[in-house]
Amino acid sequence: MDRFLPMRVQGPLTDATWGAAEVVPRYIENGLEDNEWSYWGGNARLGKNGKYHLFVCRWREDAEKGHMAWPQSEVVHAVAEHSFGPYEVKKTIGPGHNPEWFQLMDGRYVIYVFKGYFIAESLEGPWTSKNFNFDNRDRKINDGLSNLTFARREDGSYLMVCLGGGVWFSQTGISTYSQVTDKSVYPPVEGRFEDPVIWKTNIQYHMIVNDWYGRIAYYLRSKNGVNWKVEPGEAYQPGIARYEDGTVVDWFKYERIKVLQDNFGRATQAHFAVIDTIKWDDLSNDNHSSKHICIPLTVGRLLTILNKDKINASTKSIKVRIEAEEGFNPHTDLDLGSLRFGAPEEVNFGRGSKAKKTEKAEHDLIITFEGAGNGIDDENFTAKMLGKTHKGDLLFGYTRLPWVNYIEPILSARLPEIIQGNDGCQLKMEVQNFGQVHSELTPVEIGYVLNGQIVHVGSGNVPALRPFQKVMVDLTCDNDLNPGTEYNIRVSLEPRGQKPILLTGQIRVGE
Repeated sequence: MDRFLPMRVQGPLTDATWGAAEVVPRYIENGLEDNEWSYWGGNARLGKNGKYHLFVCRWREDAEKGHMAWPQSEVVHAVAEHSFGPYEVKKTIGPGHNPEWFQLMDGRYVIYVFKGYFIAESLEGPWTSKNFNFDNRDRKINDGLSNLTFARREDGSYLMVCLGGGVWFSQTGISTYSQVTDKSVYPPVEGRFEDPVIWKTNIQYHMIVNDWYGRIAYYLRSKNGVNWKVEPGEAYQPGIARYEDGTVVDWFKYERIKVLQDNFGRATQAHFAVIDTIKWDDLSNDNHSSKHICIPLTVGRLLTILNKDKINASTKSIKVRIEAEEGFNPHTDLDLGSLRFGAPEEVNFGRGSKAKKTEKAEHDLIITFEGAGNGIDDENFTAKMLGKTHKGDLLFGYTRLPWVNYIEPILSARLPEIIQGNDGCQLKMEVQNFGQVHSELTPVEIGYVLNGQIVHVGSGNVPALRPFQKVMVDLTCDNDLNPGTEYNIRVSLEPRGQKPILLTGQIRVGE
């Protein structure tokens, strides 16, 4: 939440607009709003023509049901010269809600909407309406398949997270999405979660998920998009919108966050749907409505660890290269005494290694940090630098750890088929590789849970699989099971160099 910056002042400050007293006066040229339509959701990207393209949904403000007319919303294409707007609607795409758009590896564009998607060769259309295919692969789908969010991986395949926090993969972005998790990856706290957004940088995957009832959101990070680490603090909450001249607008609720990304994938701007009152109080032809707003973000700096050996508690010093960028000079802009480097769990709380010397590397800067207190261990997949500029502004950046493998096989099993017959137990199981690289021969163990203990059933090996290849594995069955009996089965895949991958579920033994 500390990353949110003041919004740019543009156009007149006016109170000649809709809204509760808490959001008036305001600069209405930020984002997208007008008096005829209520706008909701949507994400923007920089197009090849140098303009910013926003696909957002809307419904008429004078609709009989007010805000609750959202199921009849339509998706529109809006364009702006600047990332923060004002956006101008150019074209109606078609019916739909909660849009998020992305570009496939083959150049085509996809606009996801609730219960479907539009696809086109060009941002100008024509757009064709289609439906995704989903395969839950014996896993429960939490909260249904809506409010989907997408991130493209290096090979052009796609990671998707659904409303309930399930993780899915598609080989092309429009081919079948297959679920790989059997429980939500959201924070293990009480909350009514919705509106996840994921994005990928050159370092890692990021997620923000909103607790709509508590009006608070959480931030998570991941190495592979499957296993997520919850960061402390709030991702956002009401009170984050202010302008450069000090004007504050206190929107009642912020939802449908999306991020604008740069060439490194870094989030440079947050896009929100905001409303000035409780949704049920936004009625037809009243003074309330919703709009699309854009809030700039502090951008993380580009860092590289120069150490060749693995960093641990006994490391004497850590060398980090900080890249110069347009608008950022590491030689003059840093408050060196404020900098801390190491495991995010350390630097987030003011701990970590301190800077002890610097050296120039042309326009870049190399900082040598003390090794003491870095906190980096085998649970970390990034290191973080945190501090401030000489002006007192927030400064931060993540870097990969040179010894960590970031693109690994992602093996995922379906529940086994167990048939107990006169000749003993037959055990078959489908396994698929959702990673971007080939897997190796991988051991697998099958058991069932009885009184809190794992009872061994069978074992075997999964052959090497190329990305997205799947195979039916015949396993040895070492423990007879009772036909017609239901078991709480536990599958454990054990790829070399990775933690065991577990799947549990109820199956009934056939005859």
